[in-house]
Amino acid sequence: QREAAIKKLSRAEKLLLIQRKEREAMREMRRKERQVTAQEAWQIVERSPYGVLTMLTQDGMPYRVPLHMVRSGDALYFHCAMEGKKVDALRENPKVSAVFVDSSEIDGPKLTTRYGSAMVFGEAEEVLDAEEKKEALRLLCLRFAPEHMDELDRSLGSIPRTSIWKITAKHITGKANR
Repeated sequence: QREAAIKKLSRAEKLLLIQRKEREAMREMRRKERQVTAQEAWQIVERSPYGVLTMLTQDGMPYRVPLHMVRSGDALYFHCAMEGKKVDALRENPKVSAVFVDSSEIDGPKLTTRYGSAMVFGEAEEVLDAEEKKEALRLLCLRFAPEHMDELDRSLGSIPRTSIWKITAKHITGKANR
């Protein structure tokens, strides 16, 4: 029912809905005692084994995909195929969010969960500069396969067939119950 209503909206109406949702997303955190600083939130991002990227498809439906991402300053990089549903969605609407969880453990006796999580809101853009692509791949390799850095030079020949995307963070928030 909700999907049918979204499909009936015009592109302009969908964009207005997205903007309203973005404003709501930036509301103040309800559980202030669990809010962490931006620096701590970035540390959660760096400790997380992966992040889940959320974007909207052309018909306004949310689309989420888990990805290995690496941070460089206020940006996140990931690689993917040159075409597909994710790339189509990012090209249509570059506004995205990504969620990271660095830990999650049930504390049974206290009936709570111990966790650390961060959310990054920003805009995605395809990286076209060959040098920036190489640097992003180097950072990804260093983060996720440091023992194979010597293989990186050999795989750089595939750069023309590799899509690299950069998310420029506009806002980050984090929450923890340690």
